[in-house]
Parts: sequence; C-alpha cells; structure tokens
Amino acid sequence: MIDKIKALLQEVENIKAANAEELEALRIKYLSKKGEISALMNDFRNVAADQKREVGQFLNQLKETTQNKINELKESFDNVQTGNDDIDLTRTAYPVELGTRHLLSIVKKEICDIFGRLGFSIAEGPEIEDDWHVFSSLNFAEDHPARDMQDTFFIQHNPDVLLRTHTSSVQTRVMENQQPPIRIICPGRVYRNEAISYRAHCFFHQVEALYVDKNVSFADLKQVLLFFAKEMFGPDTKIRLRPSYFPFTEPSAEMDISCNLCSGKGCAFCKHTGWVEILGCGMVDPNVLESCGIDSKVYTGYALGMGIERITNLKYQVKDLRMFSENDVRFLKQFESAN
Repeated sequence: MIDKIKALLQEVENIKAANAEELEALRIKYLSKKGEISALMNDFRNVAADQKREVGQFLNQLKETTQNKINELKESFDNVQTGNDDIDLTRTAYPVELGTRHLLSIVKKEICDIFGRLGFSIAEGPEIEDDWHVFSSLNFAEDHPARDMQDTFFIQHNPDVLLRTHTSSVQTRVMENQQPPIRIICPGRVYRNEAISYRAHCFFHQVEALYVDKNVSFADLKQVLLFFAKEMFGPDTKIRLRPSYFPFTEPSAEMDISCNLCSGKGCAFCKHTGWVEILGCGMVDPNVLESCGIDSKVYTGYALGMGIERITNLKYQVKDLRMFSENDVRFLKQFESAN
C-alpha cells in the first residue's frame, strides 16, 4: 500500500491545470469523498497493525501535499490579470435568460382550467383571517383539535386573528355576500404549525371548490370528481370514494385515484394498493349554509379540496415537498417544458 501512496504522491506533485474547471476536476479526482485518497483511507482498515503507523504517516503526507498543491494552483488563477478591467461589472449579464413559471403555478393553472371548463369562477380571500371565517362558520366545535396551537398560527395577543389553515374561509366569505347559485374555486396559500420535512411544510397550497344551488346532489359531485381525475391524470384513471369526516360536510368522503405509475396494479408508490388519495369532499353541511345566510331547506351544495403539492407529486413524482420552496434553479429548470 505504501508503494501506491508513493506513486500517487509523485503524481500529485506533477499535476497541472490550465483553468479553474480543470482544477476542480483534479480536486474531485483526489480529494472528494469518492476520490483516490478516500479510497486509500478506506483500504487503511485492512493494513496490518504493525504497519498502521507508517502507512498512516504516508497517507497524511499525501493528503496534505494534495491539498497544498490544489490551493497553490487556485491562488495562481486568482492572481492572473484578466485584461478585462474596462468591463462594466454593473451591466446586466447577456444574454438574459427568460424565466419560467414555477411548477406549483403550472399545476394550479391546470386545475383552475379544468374547473373553469365546468363553469367555476376563481375567488380569492385574505391569508390573515379571523376565527369566524376559518372555523366557527364552518361548523368547527369550540374544542375542535384544529383550533389548537399545534395546528394553527394565531396572532400573538389576539386569539381571534390567525393565518388561515385552509381556503374554505374564502367560501364562507362568498356565501355571506352572494346568494346561490354559487360555483367557485378557491386557490391559495395556507399555513399550519407542522414540522418541516420531505412530506410536510408549515405552508402549502390548496384549491377548493364549492357549488351551491337547488337540487345539487352527491351524484353531481361524483361526476365532477371523475371528470377532474381523467382530465388531470389521463382518460384511463379510475376513482373511488371512501367515507370520511369533515366538520363542514355531511356526508363526507375522501377520493382515491388509480395509481398512475403502476396503472392500479400495485407498486411502492401506492403501497401496493393500486390507489392513491388526492382530495377530500362532501355535501355542504346545512349548518354551514345557515351560518352564512343561505336557506338550507331550499339550497344544497358540495365542496371539495385538494393540496396542489399533492397533485404535483403525483403528476411529476417530486418526492420532497421542500424542493418547491427552495428556489433551486437546477430543480426548476427540469420543468421548463411543462410551461
């Protein structure tokens, strides 16, 4: 092993680089985690005990010599006069690359376009809300867990003011100020007090839909859900509805789609079930209609809500939610063709 180290040491002493790119390639070759010196370090564990001291000294000398050689070459590049002292460094770089829309914006627009073809209009509301529009008007009990500080960001010294946890608050504002028929979608950013990880974030984006009119039924909701799933994920997509619970809908359901990676046959992504959950939905609870000034004996309605990040994950297989908010250009450039 000592012979290998000596040969590599002689090689390092003679390395040359014509520019910074070549120097970086040399650094990676010798000093990176998968470089030649690291490989020798890994082999060090197999050296006989009586030779470890001598071999270790040679290894340290090799690593130190290599680092000094790389630094020496780097300094030589830094000290070279470029001859471009007359360049205006404040000038905008040319050519100026055109930007593209963020992947979440692309998916949000696609969702809005699908519902737009069904006659839904876009409604927006404030991100800083009050308790009435976020919870009370939506049939949340006073002791409901969602009101707890672990889930909601409340404004200090004023428990009635908070960052909205869902865009359903936009629906209640519309129902307060408009009589049916109401057919809206509510895209926007929402906030929840959660630990940030690859599968959760303290802020994310939702699109919710609301339709209130006379004689609206669960069959109408199912037809809209099937149309959306096929338009978003392909004509072969199947859906299924599972009973669930939400304070503001009754009955309530969660909707799954057939896994678009394995065509419903079962894979690791869908946990070998063939199905992936994408949204919650249900018929608007009569208490919600009444609290917003709409006669529940005359009108019925349905509501549904989905996370844009969730839909994006399924459509583009982005496995880490944090990548959406890190603004890494390398990540964003992968989706230029989706614009």
